[in-house]
Amino acid sequence: MCLAVPMKIVEIAGGRARCEALEQERWADLSLMSEPLPKVGEYVIIHLGFVQRTVSAAEAQESYALFGEILDALDSTEA
Repeated sequence: MCLAVPMKIVEIAGGRARCEALEQERWADLSLMSEPLPKVGEYVIIHLGFVQRTVSAAEAQESYALFGEILDALDSTEA
């Protein structure tokens, strides 16, 4: 199962963006994006190593909260 994860762009180099989220860092390809390309500081959805689209900071935070709920539920089933 693959999840599309919202990440914040912290650097752009050529056709790639270095992105961070939840204490993880990844480089993602920007070639699937149309103009205008996202900028440093914006949040994007990354799936399979490609930036798919931009999202608001609020939408990214909502996704992180949901991921946290999922992890908490999984932790409680292990106890």
